Amino acid sequence: MNFTALVFLAHCLLLLHRCMGSEAGGVFDHGRHGVSLARVDEARPPSRCGGGTKTTSPPPGTPPPPKPLLVAAPRDAGEYPVLVFLHGYLVVNSFYSQLFQHVASHGYIVVAPQLYTISGADTTDEINAAAAIIGWLAAGGLSSVLPPGVRADVTQVSISGHSRGGKVAFALALGHAKLAVPLAALVAVDPVDGMGVGQQTPPAILTGRAHSLRVSAPAMVIGTGLGELPRGPLLPPCAPRGVSHAAFYGELDVGAAGAACHLVAGEYGHTDMMDDETPGARGMLTRMICRSGGARAPMRRFVGGATVAFLNKWVGGDGAAMDGIRARPEEAPVALSVVEFLDDKAMAQTE
Repeated sequence: MNFTALVFLAHCLLLLHRCMGSEAGGVFDHGRHGVSLARVDEARPPSRCGGGTKTTSPPPGTPPPPKPLLVAAPRDAGEYPVLVFLHGYLVVNSFYSQLFQHVASHGYIVVAPQLYTISGADTTDEINAAAAIIGWLAAGGLSSVLPPGVRADVTQVSISGHSRGGKVAFALALGHAKLAVPLAALVAVDPVDGMGVGQQTPPAILTGRAHSLRVSAPAMVIGTGLGELPRGPLLPPCAPRGVSHAAFYGELDVGAAGAACHLVAGEYGHTDMMDDETPGARGMLTRMICRSGGARAPMRRFVGGATVAFLNKWVGGDGAAMDGIRARPEEAPVALSVVEFLDDKAMAQTE
């Protein structure tokens, strides 16, 4: 084989490698859409606030949302699926704004309620509030606060949540509150059900029994390796073993869900998908209490990209990116210590 032929072959192999990696790699980068980020709060008049975030209220005659919202949406005209994201314990929904913009840039509308400012152990009010927000969306409440020409497809919604919000997302998928529209997908980001086994917060979601969580939609559980480890000798872990991601995934009933997957970033911590800057005392606590893997950008790209890939498959009907993560997990922006799938393909491989 002469030199020219070798160069041509090498070029073809490079193109093939790029094509094979593009399905997963693309979702980890910012998408093609510009993004609008708006706060929706009936209690405050229309104004501009820092960080380019618009604060608005629904027009007269339009009922306000049950809770204040942060809404990230594509700027390009069109109809887009909706993802409702539920924040973690005692944090602010805006701490995830960079994550929301990543997801929205790929063609999704992200609706993130501020479920509470201060809360006790019981999550029942949060479950009911999240269900009420989905009802408000189904009634068309979002239409007045989106960019011109942008429409929300609310025939079904997907639900996601981080930490305690991941538990609330599971509760909704388990039918703990009646929903106005079906759930299309469930994405739980390092979910937590209490302080430890036997110390769960009401209503307890985990049962301690395999295949007991009969959720109503395909489910992805994203975990962190450092979340199970304490930041110091006087601090408890932020995602204690036995009530966090591995337990949620281990109790999923794939027959009810249709499919499930479990992806763990072993070298990152419980809050590492949040914004680079989380202001105020609460923002400072997100770095002081939970053990961290360092820079947040890689973990945020991973969580955003994995979420987009999962939604693309189960909402958009395009499984290329999810299949890419499954086949080539090393191409994720973080090292994955666990890559598990429960579906027909996985079952066939074990037979």
